Amino acid sequence: MSDAPVATASPAVDMQDLNSSGMKQPYHLVDPSPWPLLGALGGGLTLFGIIMVSHYGTYLWLGLGLAVVLAVMAFWWRDVLRESRTAGLHTPVVRLGLRYGMTLFIASEVMFFVGFFWAYFHFALYPAHVSGAEHAIWPPAGIQTFDPFHLPLLNTMILLLSGTAITWAHHALLHGDRKYLVMGLGFTILLGLSFTTFQALEYSEAPFKFAGGGVYPSVFFLATGFHGFHVIVGTIFLIVCWYRARASQFSQTRHFGFEAAAWYWHFVDVVWLFLFVAIYVWGAGPTGAE
Repeated sequence: MSDAPVATASPAVDMQDLNSSGMKQPYHLVDPSPWPLLGALGGGLTLFGIIMVSHYGTYLWLGLGLAVVLAVMAFWWRDVLRESRTAGLHTPVVRLGLRYGMTLFIASEVMFFVGFFWAYFHFALYPAHVSGAEHAIWPPAGIQTFDPFHLPLLNTMILLLSGTAITWAHHALLHGDRKYLVMGLGFTILLGLSFTTFQALEYSEAPFKFAGGGVYPSVFFLATGFHGFHVIVGTIFLIVCWYRARASQFSQTRHFGFEAAAWYWHFVDVVWLFLFVAIYVWGAGPTGAE
């Protein structure tokens, strides 16, 4: 891999691309695409598959639905990346719209996790509302929680370090240093994979089970599990950016794909800090070591 600097671009180049493309306005009118319809089909199959698993224990339709959804995601984003490299398509106005879209997406994800925190604090502050509980205590009687200063603290340090690594990569990109851009992305990816590995280890050692374990395991696994899923998605996002950085597809002024991945990763970091403080530390009860 060469240490060639990141390519640069200027607003004048954007206007030149727009003028040479033959477009009479700065908006991107996308070509007819099969992906929205196929994505809806995949989503419907996935929902139908969940019903089939719940009632009949067959995973065929769920697997087919997830395969369609993942394929649509891959091919649709491939097309967006191709558009971003086509002169005259991703104008400044279009890129601003992409920023608004990513901002609203992250805002919707915030509200998604607000629901989990709402459920957790509702039962933690009003344990008498737990159905079938003999004593109004939280965690419920018989639940042994994790030691917050064991694997949870290690995962917290991993995510905080990954946040500094992605910021380092962004700094390198803004200064045209491709070598450290790729290196910073690589470190962030390795830290993300490490977090997922340690979380899987933590789940394997959990003193309670999701199925039939009551309200505490349900809220715990849903909140931390969906966060873990977001870490996996963010890691895939960063892997794509790593390959694009190696191919010199980012410039100092045009790199929204990288910025979107960095925003998402910082969001994942912040959510974990709230989970760590609220569930692991504040909501800690008797541990297995005790």
